[in-house]
Amino acid sequence: MNVLFICSRNQWRSPTAEQVFRRYPGLNARSAGTQRQARKTVSPAILSWADVICVMEEQHKNRIMADFGRLMQHKPVHVLDIPDHYHFMDPQLVALLEDIVPARLGLRVRVPA
Repeated sequence: MNVLFICSRNQWRSPTAEQVFRRYPGLNARSAGTQRQARKTVSPAILSWADVICVMEEQHKNRIMADFGRLMQHKPVHVLDIPDHYHFMDPQLVALLEDIVPARLGLRVRVPA
């Protein structure tokens, strides 16, 4: 399964999620941001690659639906409700992601760090 994690600037939350979920078997993770100044911006190519999309906030879902509605028609989008209060690989952010994301994606097996 190809999963795309999206936040605003692709600086802290989505790159952390990408790193955390690269350890899961059968999962390919990437990340992007909705803002123009993001390290890696959301694009038609990366959205086409994704089987499922996890966004950190409702505003990210609204943005990609407005900008890429046609590409998003048959893609599941999960809003994780993770505020922009964390830095890259913050232990609290990692724990939050590990608590929320596996259930949303139907993952059962976690590979130890």
